[in-house]
Amino acid sequence: TTEMANQEAAEIQISELDLLSSMFPYEEEFAVTDQLALAELKHYVENESAEVPSSKVQFILNVKTELPNASMVEFSMACALPFKYPTVLPEITVRSSLLSRSQQILLNSDLKTYLMQNLSGEPCMLSAREWVKDHAAAYIDKDISSSSMTASDAIQSEVTTFTRLWIYSHHIYNKQKRKNIIDWAKELSLSGFCMPGKPGVVCVEGLQSSCEEFWSRVRRLTWKRILIRHREDVSLGGGGHAEIQKQRKFPTLEEKCFGAPGARGNHMDLGQLYHFLEEKGCADIFQMYFGVEGH
Repeated sequence: TTEMANQEAAEIQISELDLLSSMFPYEEEFAVTDQLALAELKHYVENESAEVPSSKVQFILNVKTELPNASMVEFSMACALPFKYPTVLPEITVRSSLLSRSQQILLNSDLKTYLMQNLSGEPCMLSAREWVKDHAAAYIDKDISSSSMTASDAIQSEVTTFTRLWIYSHHIYNKQKRKNIIDWAKELSLSGFCMPGKPGVVCVEGLQSSCEEFWSRVRRLTWKRILIRHREDVSLGGGGHAEIQKQRKFPTLEEKCFGAPGARGNHMDLGQLYHFLEEKGCADIFQMYFGVEGH
């Protein structure tokens, strides 16, 4: 039955993630970026709950490898496991600051072809990592113009993804953290809002790569508890600046203080937050944060 197949796929994913974390214990090599999705997946397997996880488990694998001139280069593999993985291929995007855009696109399409031809239907994260370790460096100096795929075709096929992250923190009081959140969002051209206090809520929206960079910086700070509660991804085709602006629900990133009257300045008035979200067309998010219907 599909239920059993789903259960099995979920178990395979968990054991593969366990294997990766035992082989690569350091966060700079392997890091799960969506803890909520992983928790949902484990819950699904342990409780055999019929509730199919709502989001894909996402993680980063970093691979260091040597260039012909003996210098080291790091490739970052941003990975997402669709719920049906391994019967469908994982989603992997390999990046490096040394790759031009067309080199990156060619590298990613070759990796996909390799996985499709050799590993379709079986767990393949380690093989993908090996392939990147062995082959990725060769793309850095590749002259793409001579290859069958011209750079302009490659860029046509590149899809821009607009992402909105809803981050939940046990509390946000620290002035420096609050400043970081605003400054980093500005630097990465992200809009949204930050609600300090207890609980702390941060929403950022913009280019997917910028959102991921923002999240990787924020989660490195010390938190009692912080996680991505919800993530929205929209493919924009070859979306330029105008397309991205059209998707935004917030004009800039600002701090929003919804102080509850009489509270000591730290407990937030969730009613005000609800109305603010409702105004922005995001009222359904309230329930994801607090598990109750907003009023």
